[in-house]
Amino acid sequence: QVQLVESGGGLVQAGGSLRLSCAASGYIFSTDVMGWYRQAPGKQRELVATITSGGNTNYANSVKGRFTISRDNAKNTMFLQMNSLKPEDTAVYYCNLVRVTRYEYWGQGTQVTVSS
Repeated sequence: QVQLVESGGGLVQAGGSLRLSCAASGYIFSTDVMGWYRQAPGKQRELVATITSGGNTNYANSVKGRFTISRDNAKNTMFLQMNSLKPEDTAVYYCNLVRVTRYEYWGQGTQVTVSS
């Protein structure tokens, strides 16, 4: 069993920055892929970025060059550095972990609000 707890959300003006953290408890395998997703009001949940334990990353086109995902395997923690934030980045951001078996875990989400 894995528990994921996000933190770091908040209200920021357009052009500002936030850093999200996701603390994972339980046993994390080296094959687990972690990632960030977001869901804006009235929209479907969408991928923001993913990262493997080896550091391979994948980003949504909408955040490339502005967001950076990272992972501290020793501390079972994942981060999302968000720069140059835009109002359209406003959403609830969720931490995700996917096993090689495709079973996945989700955090409870943290709200990010970007004002114009």
